[in-house]
Amino acid sequence: MWCLNIGVYKNNGYLMVSCNGGLNQMRAAICDMVAIARYLNVTLIVPELDKTSFWNDPSEFQDIFDVDHFISSLRDEVRILKELPPRVKRRVELGMRYTMPPVSWSDISYYQNQILPLIQKYKVVHLNRTDARLANNGQPLEIQRLRCRVNFSALRFTRQIEELGRKIINILRQNGQFMVLHLRYEMDMLAFSGCTHGCNKGEADELTTMRYAYPWWKEKIINSDLKRKDGLCPLTPEETALTLRALDIDRNIQIYIAAGEIYGGQRRMNGLAAAYPNLARKETLLKSSDLSSFQNHSSQMAALDYLVSLESDIFCPTYDGNMAKVVEGHRRYLGYKKTMLLDRRLLVNLIDQYKSGLLTWDEFSAAVKDTHAERMGSPTVRLVIPDKPKEEDYFYANPQECLQHLSDNEPQGGIQTSFPLNSGRNPGSQVMDVNTDSPSESFLDED
Repeated sequence: MWCLNIGVYKNNGYLMVSCNGGLNQMRAAICDMVAIARYLNVTLIVPELDKTSFWNDPSEFQDIFDVDHFISSLRDEVRILKELPPRVKRRVELGMRYTMPPVSWSDISYYQNQILPLIQKYKVVHLNRTDARLANNGQPLEIQRLRCRVNFSALRFTRQIEELGRKIINILRQNGQFMVLHLRYEMDMLAFSGCTHGCNKGEADELTTMRYAYPWWKEKIINSDLKRKDGLCPLTPEETALTLRALDIDRNIQIYIAAGEIYGGQRRMNGLAAAYPNLARKETLLKSSDLSSFQNHSSQMAALDYLVSLESDIFCPTYDGNMAKVVEGHRRYLGYKKTMLLDRRLLVNLIDQYKSGLLTWDEFSAAVKDTHAERMGSPTVRLVIPDKPKEEDYFYANPQECLQHLSDNEPQGGIQTSFPLNSGRNPGSQVMDVNTDSPSESFLDED
């Protein structure tokens, strides 16, 4: 039931959105789109998920998220429908809607001043790209807290996904503590980033061929060594093993690998497996019949990894892609659960010094520990870099507005927001100077 007073609420039109990217890129985008719809007093149609990009997952919104919970849990904030009303739908079928990609990293005033007039004119506006379309900083507190409410409360996975995720967690818990390693050493990431450290010539050539096969991956000629030294490559399995050993991670701890197929297969995993023999994946913990309905549905597989990552005693991503960032923020919200935020730039330098004999093991280990003493997911202020949104801290990795304003009477996962419905006001903030390139064209999601 739509609980807002009809005399107060005025529907300014309908917002349709097509999300792009992997699961967690789309998850953040959905949170943004709800906040935008709420601010503009428009009806949001349940978002369409990406089915055509690299991941080629045919899943609909309701295949991954509990759509009824999504709608009902936000009914006091924004009107959400599963589809357009028949009369409006007929208009859209006749081509009477306006389709556009919004500008990346835009302030909410951009949507007020540029998008709302289009909705009022055309009745239906379709945003065909949604990745990183709302700025990290400078937004009203109510907007930031609504983004959190959607992320931590409204976006609940389907019962099937939740139950299977819980099954994985229970299996791991039977043997004590466990760590989740988000080992983003997969073919698509290596091809996109141009990171070939540890690969043989045939593999490097294969990755280069793949990179040129995707025209929207704009960077083609890449210096792998330089990129690695700048900390822009995912750690290799071998580098990861050295790092965990240097940090004194217990050799016998269970390590759940949250990733797809590791490039190079078992050959590349041998070093990690020798250092940490208790490696596990969902495919090794579950029966094949448990995962049969998830096959060829990469976003649903990623949802399982997301749930296990939230529940782990330690979460360690080897690359700061979308899953790493969104899980980091969610673990902060759950009580600053231990999250190892690896400094890859310093790590590869230390690893190279150790391998060349310039550092003893004890010196190497001490340096790694010192570097990461304050990088374990503890409370911190989000880094703001004006006019450089891609370089500053991501809102969803550290939603500090939501963490700072939690109180005893606000349940975890259920932040309430309340602010006047917008009927044409000017929020008084300026549009951020943004880079209009889509982040999904300049970096990959990790799902």
